Amino acid sequence: MRGFVISDNTDTLMGMRLAGFAGQIAHTREEALAVLSKAMHEDQVAVVLITEKLAALCEAEVLELKTHVSVPLLVVIPDRHGSADMTAAISRYLAETVGIHI
Repeated sequence: MRGFVISDNTDTLMGMRLAGFAGQIAHTREEALAVLSKAMHEDQVAVVLITEKLAALCEAEVLELKTHVSVPLLVVIPDRHGSADMTAAISRYLAETVGIHI
């Protein structure tokens, strides 16, 4: 089993490659969705990491995969510029998946 990272910048991709992750760069929504689909259907991939910026471009698809697909695990990570407001992201995730509004 291996990990795969989908990043919008080379710095994040290169850092994750040093940690043993394969990966690919994407800049547009269409590119991100194509790479995400490919990674999610790869038999040897156990974890797919996607940067926040790309996850925001395809938010509905990422949420659908996170809530309905257990393998591979899809994780949204901050890129080199840091994290977005995690409190709002967690609250939105709980509201959409469980129905709890905080």
